[in-house]
Amino acid sequence: MSFGTFLKLGRVSNLPTVWTNAIAGSVLAGQVSSESVLVVGLALTLFYIGGMWLNDAFDAEVDARERANRPIPMGEIAVGTVFAVGFALLLAGMALAFTLGAAAGAAGIALALAIVLYDWLHKRTVLSPVIMGVTRFLSYVLAALAIGQVTGSVLLGALALLAYIVGLTYAAKQEAYDRLDRAWPLAVLALPVLYGLTQAAADPLALAVWAGLVAVVAVALRRLFRRGKGDVPKAVVTLIAGISLYDATLIAGAGQPVLAILAVAGFALTLLLQRAVSGT
Repeated sequence: MSFGTFLKLGRVSNLPTVWTNAIAGSVLAGQVSSESVLVVGLALTLFYIGGMWLNDAFDAEVDARERANRPIPMGEIAVGTVFAVGFALLLAGMALAFTLGAAAGAAGIALALAIVLYDWLHKRTVLSPVIMGVTRFLSYVLAALAIGQVTGSVLLGALALLAYIVGLTYAAKQEAYDRLDRAWPLAVLALPVLYGLTQAAADPLALAVWAGLVAVVAVALRRLFRRGKGDVPKAVVTLIAGISLYDATLIAGAGQPVLAILAVAGFALTLLLQRAVSGT
């Protein structure tokens, strides 16, 4: 297996979005600990890469028909190896979560179960976008529990993020066909935009970041509704990068401008990395 195969299977270009999730969950819990954020960020990295590997493992037969350029159909790596590495990464993520306390460890177990459930069922149920949204919801919760408390701000922010991921994942499910069958499920993207506004209204930086989030969602929606060749995958990767702008909006609204700027940098870094490694 080449290093490029590892990167492609892990869709590592999107990792900045899980790092900004770790920052946002900590900030919304009302206390920022650089040590806990780093550990949570590493745990979420393991969960994310493990989940992406398992996604390809579970989808090997479908990818052989619809996405023959993926590593397993290309013969770059055996499906059994992908399963083994994927589950090992999830176990490592859970072990790391337990170093942050029993509650954080329990959240890590829940996150791992949600990841496996999504990877196993996402081709079989219309509820798969909700399951994917739960994984990001639990990312906020894990970050908050790492410092000992889940506040109302954490739960509301996580719920709005869940809605964002539902809309994003629905669009991503259409990517293999480069079309969008129905547009109405995308209406859930209005929830994180509106919630972000309520958190940003009193802070100029937060409002500026929120405006960037609105622009990203608008560009993605334009591509989805235009439905030109290549528009759906471009919209999906744009929305993925926008996760960091959502995080940055909430972070700035909570009075952490330096960390908010760092989260904005996560948005830019995701877009940059997606040029080298496919985000989907």
